[in-house]
Amino acid sequence: MGRVATGSRPCQARGRGRARNIGWLTRREMRQCQDNQTLGDGTFQMAISLYDVSVTSYLQTLGAVSGFLDKGLAHCQANGIDPATIVSTRLKDDMLPFVFQIVSVAHHSLGAIEGAKAGVFSPSGAVGELDYVGLQKLVSDARTALSAMTPDEINALEGRDMVFKLGERQMPFTVPGFLMSFSIPNLHFHATTAYDILRQAGVPLGKRDYLGAMRMKAA
Repeated sequence: MGRVATGSRPCQARGRGRARNIGWLTRREMRQCQDNQTLGDGTFQMAISLYDVSVTSYLQTLGAVSGFLDKGLAHCQANGIDPATIVSTRLKDDMLPFVFQIVSVAHHSLGAIEGAKAGVFSPSGAVGELDYVGLQKLVSDARTALSAMTPDEINALEGRDMVFKLGERQMPFTVPGFLMSFSIPNLHFHATTAYDILRQAGVPLGKRDYLGAMRMKAA
C-alpha cells in the first residue's frame, strides 16, 4: 500500500491503544486522521485556493509584463528605435517573435481561465496585426478581465475535467492540473522570452521587473 507525506505538521493517529505522532501514513491511516482534511482519493485538501494559485498569480505576472513593456517603449522612444522592430524580433531564429510571446502571455492567463470554464483549451488563433501599443492593450485587457473575476467563480472550477485540444489530439486534465502544470509554466516561458528579447534590445531591466508586485506580509 502506498505511503504519502503528511507535510510539516505531524498527524495524530491511533496505534496499539495510544496516540502516536508520525510523519508518514498509509492511505488508510490518512483517511482516519482527524487532524488533517483529506479528499476522497487520499490526497490533501489544499490550504490555498485555486483562485490564489491561478488568477492571483496571473495578475502578478501580467502586472510585471505590463511594467516591462512600458519600459521597453520608453527605451525605444528615448533612443530613436522603432518599436515595430521589437515586435518582430526573435530571441533565436527557431523561436517565434516578440508579438507571439506577448499574445501567448494573455492566452495562457485569461485564455486559460476561459478554457477552464468552457472545458476545452486550444492554441491561440490569429489575432490580426498588433503593433507594440496593441500588445500593451492586450495585456491590459487581460488584467482587467481577470481582476473582475471572483474567488468563488474560480474555485467553483475545482472538480471539473477539461481537455487541451490540438487538432484531432486531445489531452485530458482536471482544471487544477491544467492550470498548475500547463498554463502557469507556459505563461512564464513566454513572459520570460519576451523579457529576454527586451533585454537583448538594450532595455534596462532587472529581475525585479520580472517579479512584479510580490505578496508580502503586511506589517
